[in-house]
Amino acid sequence: MDNTQLTHPSVPASSSFVPGRVGIFGLGLMGGSFARALHRGNTEVYAWNRTQSTVELAMIDCVDGMLDEQTIPTCELIILAGYPQAAIDELRSIAPSISPGAIVIDIGGIKRKICDECFGIAEEYDWHFVGCHPMAGLQYSGFAHAKDTMFEGAPMVVVPPANIDDFVRLDVLERLKDLLAPCGFGTYTLTTAEHHDEVIAFTSQLAHVVSNAYVKSPNAQVHKGFSAGSYKDLTRVARLNAGMWTELFLDNSDYLSNEIGILIRHLQQYKDAIDKGDAAALEALLADGDRRKREVEDQ
Repeated sequence: MDNTQLTHPSVPASSSFVPGRVGIFGLGLMGGSFARALHRGNTEVYAWNRTQSTVELAMIDCVDGMLDEQTIPTCELIILAGYPQAAIDELRSIAPSISPGAIVIDIGGIKRKICDECFGIAEEYDWHFVGCHPMAGLQYSGFAHAKDTMFEGAPMVVVPPANIDDFVRLDVLERLKDLLAPCGFGTYTLTTAEHHDEVIAFTSQLAHVVSNAYVKSPNAQVHKGFSAGSYKDLTRVARLNAGMWTELFLDNSDYLSNEIGILIRHLQQYKDAIDKGDAAALEALLADGDRRKREVEDQ
């Protein structure tokens, strides 16, 4: 047994990766931000993107080479930065080429569909899949908007593999944190795919639905000169990648639909009180919302 095995029970002697080397599939906003953050931390980065010109551009400042059949086996960490179905399809395609002991993560906004498929694929091989969701982003998309500071202080939600030895799982998670250290994540939260999707329907997806619907008021066309922080805060995520969010919403339709229903019921209460001119009921609703927000902040 070599020293690598003794140090890391999750890395077998048959591993072929170069320690610390990272491969990234997809150089959009998030994949590009990982590339730039890792490069800033002196990590060797290889990348693939559907548009070849994007990879060529990235090679100027943050990518060391093309991620292909020759370099995939040399990566200790592979990041799948595409849409959920694309990430699943990519993993299935490259699975035989991944080095034993390597770690593969996705960064998709839903976890049940991705983890169900990708954990199943990983069970057939001697490398490890971990579901991940960095809680960071912008209202813009594309490599041009990628930032090396995107993840500084941000939470990273992690769905670890379940069907492996406890010591191996712990070692995989510790290695992952070390490999992602240049990104500067503030916290790592371990959860299940089910719990992730339930909570993210409220904290992220519902916010995008509300913001996107809010700007459909005719008054959005005449807001200039009448709007300040409230308008800016509520409309920031109205601008979005429609194709990506459609896939995310439909992959999490049960939890998201439930959250929309809860919001509609609450909005109806406000509307009813306003329509009736019921000051007492309206004040009670507003005070209750204020109280709940304070309770959340105190936590």
